[in-house]
Amino acid sequence: MSQTVRTRPEGSGQALSEAYDTALLDLDGVVYAGGNAIAYAVESLGTARSGGMHLAYVTNNALRTPDAVAAHLTELGIPTGALDVITSAQAAARLISEQVPAGARVLVIGGEGLRVALRERGLEPVESADDDPAAVVQGFGGADLPWGRFAEASYAIARGVPWFASNTDLTIPSARGIAPGNGAAVEVVRIATGAEPQVAGKPLPPMHRETILRTGARRPLVVGDRLDTDIEGAFNGEVDSLLVLTGVTDGAQLLAAPPQHRPTYVDADLRGLLTGQPDVVEAGDGFRCGGWTATAGRERLELEGDGEALDGLRALCAAAWTAAGDGACELDGGKALARLGL
Repeated sequence: MSQTVRTRPEGSGQALSEAYDTALLDLDGVVYAGGNAIAYAVESLGTARSGGMHLAYVTNNALRTPDAVAAHLTELGIPTGALDVITSAQAAARLISEQVPAGARVLVIGGEGLRVALRERGLEPVESADDDPAAVVQGFGGADLPWGRFAEASYAIARGVPWFASNTDLTIPSARGIAPGNGAAVEVVRIATGAEPQVAGKPLPPMHRETILRTGARRPLVVGDRLDTDIEGAFNGEVDSLLVLTGVTDGAQLLAAPPQHRPTYVDADLRGLLTGQPDVVEAGDGFRCGGWTATAGRERLELEGDGEALDGLRALCAAAWTAAGDGACELDGGKALARLGL
């Protein structure tokens, strides 16, 4: 796929909730962390929805069913139906159903979300490599997933059974910090078998296809906290994206982002849906946003001015991404980010 290389965040004269018909929202690190709502999420989503924006929740976490996710969001104060939730388990189940016979058995290494998604596609979840499965599917199973489940997957894969993974996120945010994600568990099975799974979740096309099929979005905006899943998934799907800084991505990672990880917009949290986005403009040898001007020096990124910290970050993104071109910026942005408190 050929795309123009993004060299700066875009501006928007309209509130993003008015400029796009559907927000495709990641959950962990965007709407909640460790089950608790992130600051401003409930109010911001309520305002966006009342203004006519369709809200869809798109998660790589295959553990919970859409019904369970919708109930959780509703409990947090975000009224949600199961049809508004799209999971990597659903994308994986569709991918498997296209490659195995109808009604086939599938060995599940993960939680109830995978089992429900497989049954929705007419497939039969099983628990043992000795149940003659036609496929193995692996998804996040929570902290209590027994180690022996990885052995079951390994036994089946060693016999030549095709292996599917809901996603390969190495980490997942929790209330206590960053915890190992499904990608870490996939690595265990990969090491044991030497095999490679077919992956359904973000940032790969099966997840984007599932999302568009289920939402019917015509002008979607992907909203996420991860560059390598949410933002890269938007890039692969050729749709716009909003990065919020409430999850795993920090300022240094954003400045070093290669083209496929550069979001269309950057904001602190979900309040960014309700506002326009400031323009980042060329200013001499650098870029200006609000009261800040950023330039790329020989060894580091330089920042002058004052004002809103996010405007400074947007200006720095423009300087860093322009200097990097189609690569990753290696200039030191630490001093500039420290000045912004980021």
